[in-house]
Amino acid sequence: MDLSKNLLIGLKADDFRHPLDLQATTALKQLPGLDMVVRNLLGSVAEQFFYLNNISSSVRVSDRQLPNLHTLLIEASRILDLEPPQLYIQQNSIPNAYTFAVQGKQPFMVIHTSLIEILTLEEIQGVMAHELGHLKCEHGVYLTLVNIMVLAARLLPNWGIAIAQFLQSQILEWLRCAEFSCDRAALLVTQNPKVVMSVLMKLAGGSPTIAPQLNLDAFIEQARNYEGINDTFLGEMIKTAQTKQLTHPVPVLRAKELDRWASSHEYQQLLETRKTQYNRKYGAKGGWRNW
Repeated sequence: MDLSKNLLIGLKADDFRHPLDLQATTALKQLPGLDMVVRNLLGSVAEQFFYLNNISSSVRVSDRQLPNLHTLLIEASRILDLEPPQLYIQQNSIPNAYTFAVQGKQPFMVIHTSLIEILTLEEIQGVMAHELGHLKCEHGVYLTLVNIMVLAARLLPNWGIAIAQFLQSQILEWLRCAEFSCDRAALLVTQNPKVVMSVLMKLAGGSPTIAPQLNLDAFIEQARNYEGINDTFLGEMIKTAQTKQLTHPVPVLRAKELDRWASSHEYQQLLETRKTQYNRKYGAKGGWRNW
């Protein structure tokens, strides 16, 4: 455990949730009964499918299997005051990571080998923290919920396709909002904005060969230049058309938004407040929580 990092004991999702995510998630919570349907009826099927896929085609991380990655996960979970999920490493050429949690049982996280190959250990922990952010904010339930709605709409004749397209647009908009919150979770764990922005840079244009040569300061400057396009109506139109079919905001925009939040009083106060609470309530017990 890195003793220089603050443990955020008592951290709540709304303490760091991005305003756009809060607005979008609140809207989804207004749909009566659907949350329960996803958790109790459809979630168990998906959960069983993914479990069988992971256990048969991935490597499960533990204190005996890839213990360095296990240590990073435990530390990240403790910082966010969250019970650690199961972690699987899966052979895949597409750099990606994802989580699943619907039924209230132990959730899991999957990281692809191609993503690990381009990141440092600090950056891998940033990815873990981003995925933990999804769990902390309970994004998995609502993502599953809306995807089921899209599937149902597509089964309806005639106007069902139009509904599905509308809902798909809403899904992607909500997902992009949610990603900003998870980037904040990554920052709360790494407590170094350059680590998280380096992950975004490598996702934008990294490979095992060129990743060590990338210049983070140049990437941050690039992000600020991208944000400057907002000054023109044409630039805003281009950016809207570019992102409306994406599940994530473009990496440079995520880097710019993270840079802004890392410099905010809100972020600094969150670290200091939680640090004080941790020292007061748990310091005498050695600082560790039982999980």
